[in-house]
Amino acid sequence: MGLQLEQIDRVETITKEDFIKNYFKPQKPVVIEKFIEDWPAYNKWSLEYMKEVAGDKIVPLYDDRPVDYKDGFNEPHAKMKMSEYVDLLKREPTKFRIFLWNILKEVPMLQKDFSYPDFGLSLMKGLPMLFFGGRDSYTFMHYDIDLANIFHFHFEGKKKCILFDQKQNKYLYKIPHSLITREDIDFNDPDFEKWPALKNAKGHIAELEHGNVLYMPEGYWHYMRYVTPGFSMSLRAIARNPKNLGKAIYNVFIMRSIDNLMRRIKGQKWIDWKNEQAIVRTNKTNRVS
Repeated sequence: MGLQLEQIDRVETITKEDFIKNYFKPQKPVVIEKFIEDWPAYNKWSLEYMKEVAGDKIVPLYDDRPVDYKDGFNEPHAKMKMSEYVDLLKREPTKFRIFLWNILKEVPMLQKDFSYPDFGLSLMKGLPMLFFGGRDSYTFMHYDIDLANIFHFHFEGKKKCILFDQKQNKYLYKIPHSLITREDIDFNDPDFEKWPALKNAKGHIAELEHGNVLYMPEGYWHYMRYVTPGFSMSLRAIARNPKNLGKAIYNVFIMRSIDNLMRRIKGQKWIDWKNEQAIVRTNKTNRVS
């Protein structure tokens, strides 16, 4: 038995009005299959093209090691030239991923390859971010600090995405003062004896291919697994729900500061306590002994 996951709706294309009515207002995810075929990026963007235009750039790399108290917020685990990284992705499976790579800053010419689509939401123009990964690399289950509406455009290869809404928090072994679940949960093949509450979580799943767009509503948890090497670009729009906007402000200005302070004071004991509390609180809420 696996997780309770329903396939995310898929549409070939969509009007702004239908998107707002059927997906944004009810805060429901959707995959749009053929929305960006008029972008130059649709035909140009590949790992090889990124190697051509950004080969000399030094890129920050992350793997799936657990959080260490000495790590700063989003501090990379390694660095490498983009050309070497693309060669590595094509040669063999690797845990190394690039995440939150701001292409406007790094390779300004790439911004000519895409436009900001009109979904009826105001997209943040300064924050198109790229994410790269090798075969079988994955991101921990997490949600974004600003609880934004995210449009995730995938290029090259295939990517598996598992999503949960915030109502599922009580089943997910969420780490307190943090945006992640327990890092030792394998959402690709979860151990329900070890994580019994997960059986009650209801989520969504989709596989993305080149040119697909995934809409992730505000504050949705997401786990991304690269089935083959590839990369994606995220565009985002500020949370509209006042409660989510309030949470976003709290996360950025208060939660992150508390977490950084406690790491400095208590070190690894703080991380260990948070990891333990994820189990204690989840099991208590779900009356699991």
